[in-house]
Amino acid sequence: MLKYNNSDKNVLYSEIIVIFVALNTLTMFSKACEYGIRAMIFIALRSKEHIRISLNDIASEIGTPPSFTAKILQKLVHEKLLVSTKGPTGGFVISEDRSAKITLAEIVSAIDGDSVFKGCGLGFRECDSERPCAVHYKFQDVRNSLSDMLENTVLAELTENTEKGLTFLKDREVEPNIKLN
Repeated sequence: MLKYNNSDKNVLYSEIIVIFVALNTLTMFSKACEYGIRAMIFIALRSKEHIRISLNDIASEIGTPPSFTAKILQKLVHEKLLVSTKGPTGGFVISEDRSAKITLAEIVSAIDGDSVFKGCGLGFRECDSERPCAVHYKFQDVRNSLSDMLENTVLAELTENTEKGLTFLKDREVEPNIKLN
């Protein structure tokens, strides 16, 4: 059995807290943000084929509820990350030029605001270098890495990977367990 002195225990507990917070950070995007990113990738894919895509087709292809997806897409249109056209030949579209410039950070900010970039690792309203939480300085590294990734990843890059079949936009369909008597 390993024995730790109090100093070692404090370091160990601190590391465990940082790992726990980092794991929770991996799912820090809201469902709306997750759906928005998936929708943007899918729309960019179809836009490369010069196809405007309807709300129902988007929701079906990425496996999201249509009414919730509509609200998310409205935000993205409002933030000028996406173009919407009404009518029988309408739908959503993103130009290839625009797709090459839109960062994940812009999509995340449009939907979830800046909490991913500025929020406290333990969820406190006030947490900064003058009044830091227990994981402030450790979490700062995690947040900075995430921020760097979001700022340096453009929509076109994600579209390419999905187009090549290297990534996916929808959970696998799960076959129901059918038991025959």
